[in-house]
Amino acid sequence: MRVFGIDPGSVRTGYGCVDSDGTRHRLVACGALSVGSRAGLPDRLRAIHDGLLDQLRAFKPDCVAIESLFHAHNVKSALVLGHARGVAVLASVEAGLPLVEYSPTEIKMAVTGYGRAEKGQLQQMVQLLLGLDTPPSPFDASDALAVAICHAHAGRTATSRSTRPPRDQRSWRHAKLPQTLRRPAP
Repeated sequence: MRVFGIDPGSVRTGYGCVDSDGTRHRLVACGALSVGSRAGLPDRLRAIHDGLLDQLRAFKPDCVAIESLFHAHNVKSALVLGHARGVAVLASVEAGLPLVEYSPTEIKMAVTGYGRAEKGQLQQMVQLLLGLDTPPSPFDASDALAVAICHAHAGRTATSRSTRPPRDQRSWRHAKLPQTLRRPAP
């Protein structure tokens, strides 16, 4: 399975692509799409979208894994990051690829075994898991590789991580209750 990981950012968005059989991983590519912080937000978002779409078309992954938003103290930063994440999701959808999301804690747990690992620890573990001579850099690229590895460790198809329950279980009316909990028919 080829997994493309994305670590969204408004100034620098990391990407990483790995081939994996679920236990062994091989680096395909990694890097960061850097957009000058002096460029306006619309120009940065377009550059992120176009750059990711080019990478997705070039590497032809089976699915895309992306880091979900985290709680931020600065509302403006969180909104801008949300925009960057949105164009990354859009690029994945336009490429016709299934998309899964993982929280930062899930990613750290899957890669390091500790949900509050520091960036340096995550970077070193990615280096070890991929058998690289040097740690992948910048941190945005190693974070994106960690997202891809997290999904590879999950051992699931992208669609199996959907957060919505099956259609027949979206309402309590459709729930299959034991006979003792059902109301008698009128």
